[in-house]
Amino acid sequence: MTASTVVNSSITENSNMQWLALALTPGLGPTKARRLTEFFGRIEAVFQASLTELEAAGIQAASAQSLGTGRSMELAHDEIARAVAGNVRIVSLDDPAYPADLKQIYDPPLVLYVRGNEAVISQPGIALVGTRHPTPYGTGMAERLGCDLAARGLVIFSGMARGIDTAGHRGAIAAKGKTVAVLGTGVDVPYPKENAKLMDQVLALGGAIISEFPMGTFAAPQNFPIRNRIISGISLGVLVIEAAEYSGTRITARSALEQNREVFAVPGNVTNKYSWGPNTLIKQGAKLVATWEDVWEEPRQMCDLS
Repeated sequence: MTASTVVNSSITENSNMQWLALALTPGLGPTKARRLTEFFGRIEAVFQASLTELEAAGIQAASAQSLGTGRSMELAHDEIARAVAGNVRIVSLDDPAYPADLKQIYDPPLVLYVRGNEAVISQPGIALVGTRHPTPYGTGMAERLGCDLAARGLVIFSGMARGIDTAGHRGAIAAKGKTVAVLGTGVDVPYPKENAKLMDQVLALGGAIISEFPMGTFAAPQNFPIRNRIISGISLGVLVIEAAEYSGTRITARSALEQNREVFAVPGNVTNKYSWGPNTLIKQGAKLVATWEDVWEEPRQMCDLS
């Protein structure tokens, strides 16, 4: 390892620590935190600022207090220790390992917790999402498409939820391909619990488990809509298989459109309520998918997969 490599690694680690400290600061979300760094010009200046200067930046008093007293940095040090103990890597916005596509969305997470192969999160892939209560048809299509696409080199991104998500991950595993689970919990908290073995299989085949939530974060309903923007933002496109009219899958599809991602959908039986989502998306312009070739054409145009 050269001296320059050591210096660059040290700079990255320090930057990761500072972004993590911002992420753990009460009252600061991704958008406010980025605006704060823009206000001071660079992230280092945020941690060199006085309490008065921080308050003048327009953030909440609790946020300014946490940053100005060094409490945020203390929280970051403790969190790094927990991550290291759990063999988890924390990747910040300034880290070369942070996915370039995800960085381009409106509100990218300040940090990503990564278990497993960190390189795979930047590789070309498709998000495969849908209902937690699929029909046998939906499960079969998710497994088949997950398998066929993973076998051809695409990473399958999904949320590890019951139903379509689980089937998509299983399809990728059946192909001995790579898949990435984006959790609404900490990466050290298997959810649902019955998918703990599936998570081990994901990691064993060179995939990854990622989250923006701190270590030990348990399932909370508000976390899952938040994480959906990551599933779409990290992917080349989103493939919807069975989703009811009001569902988290709709949030993911809407995020994909806002992020200028491709939207694909598998048509379903019009008498089934879980066909409403994909059938409506197709009417609105999503690409109808019957086989892997229908998805494959688009990513080939967006990146070199040949």
